Amino acid sequence: MIQDPLTLYKLIVLYMLDRVNFPMTNAQISDFVLEKEYTNFLTLQTVINELTEAGMISAQSIRNRTHLSITTEGKETLHFFENRIGDAIKADIKNYFQEKEFDLRNEISVLADYYKATSGEYETRLVAKDRGLSLIDLTLSVPTKELAETICDNWQKKNQEVYQYIVKSLF
Repeated sequence: MIQDPLTLYKLIVLYMLDRVNFPMTNAQISDFVLEKEYTNFLTLQTVINELTEAGMISAQSIRNRTHLSITTEGKETLHFFENRIGDAIKADIKNYFQEKEFDLRNEISVLADYYKATSGEYETRLVAKDRGLSLIDLTLSVPTKELAETICDNWQKKNQEVYQYIVKSLF
């Protein structure tokens, strides 16, 4: 077994990211690791930062969420050291994905972000994806930051209704 716990935690993160075909959020990985009480939040964030700095995972911030993906270097590292992750931990990860895969995929497939445009208004970018393909990618200009935040929040809740309405109206 691994002597250094940080190395095990890094392998757990790499293993999780390697088992899905979509990015996971930092919060999703944290939920699993903390629920299983493998380590604490601060240690896990240190592990994620070290993996990012080493180029084994990539991190992309979208609004208030960090989306994590395994890189080629991370896959190669995992390939060499995967046998150091215990079968019980692998089974925990497999069960977690079986129970929550739809929720995990859905959470990462609906994206909403905003930014201040050069015109002084705020632009919201709303995206819904399925299996990596964009179903809808919509940009709206609004006058205030508060309105942009509200639109982003509502997109998370009502994206399916909006998509269905647009499709029905256009076809």
